[in-house]
Amino acid sequence: MPANKNAVTRYYIIDKLLANRYKNYSIADLMEKVNEELAEMDIEPVSIRTIQYDINYIEAGGPFLAEIERYQIDVPSQRNPKLTVKKDCLRYADPSFSIFKKALTDDEKYLLGEALSLLGQFDGLPNLDGLERLRKSLNVKVDRQIISFTKNPLENSNLLGEIFTAISQKQVIELHYHTFEVPDEDRMVELHPYLLREYNRRWYLIAAATDGKSLNFALDRIDKVVPLPAKKYKPYTGDLNERFEDIIGVSLYEERPLLDIVFWVSDHSKDYVATKPIHESQRNIKGEHEEALRQEYPTLEGGRFFSIECIENYELIRELTSFGEDLIVLSPSNIQDIVVARITEMYQEYQMLRK
Repeated sequence: MPANKNAVTRYYIIDKLLANRYKNYSIADLMEKVNEELAEMDIEPVSIRTIQYDINYIEAGGPFLAEIERYQIDVPSQRNPKLTVKKDCLRYADPSFSIFKKALTDDEKYLLGEALSLLGQFDGLPNLDGLERLRKSLNVKVDRQIISFTKNPLENSNLLGEIFTAISQKQVIELHYHTFEVPDEDRMVELHPYLLREYNRRWYLIAAATDGKSLNFALDRIDKVVPLPAKKYKPYTGDLNERFEDIIGVSLYEERPLLDIVFWVSDHSKDYVATKPIHESQRNIKGEHEEALRQEYPTLEGGRFFSIECIENYELIRELTSFGEDLIVLSPSNIQDIVVARITEMYQEYQMLRK
């Protein structure tokens, strides 16, 4: 065994990479990935020769006797992208093999079985049959469903799993999609996928285009996903969840300001809004601020005043208008104007129907 105190750390990283069936790693790729993870742990980088020694030890020189498969794939030439060259890659012959496998305790088996049962309720996740076989192999019995999710069936139920896999394996994808306006026109874009997000019974893919522009696509408008393993994946820098802290839904306009929106809710709906907030920033207005609002709006009897901090988008306006007369936007004036315009248009459409 190489006399290096960080050898086990490298073995752990290499073990994960060799088991990965969604990436094609050469020796140079393995060195790059290992050094990326070592850098995060403030460990000095290693040479390609060290990685080769580690692989030799995992394969034949130590106690593991791992069966490592060598194979070739075609990749675009760096000198001439129109041509392809052979790339020498390696991986475990058995993707389930690991040099760090250990037996599960009874508690671990039970918790894993419950988690697999929960995952099995999501249509389209990859390898669902394999998940079910794994759950049964753990001998964990589930008498009945305990948690139920509202589902919006997709015509292509494999999409969720394909995109899930691309994100987890950090793969660039070629996305084929259509719009509602031109459903027969096939559109294509190359993306770096980051997140699957569910909102209002619809799944969305949050991704970045090759120029770095942030985009989102509803899965029911996606026709096909093509993995591009030869393309270099650009990870998202920062906390992606922060993207959604200031909005309702998925439509983010980064150039729009954060607004302090104040609204009144009637007695009929105030408890519903209080227990199911319109946005995570929602606050119940009390004390002197509430008294000032009641003096300013004496026609609003009873009810309760709330405030949220949001960026204006389609989902926000739809949510505010969905309560009808039970929710009145008080400020800012531009949000109030948009809500009034939406309600006026709706009223005019009904008036046209009744003529």
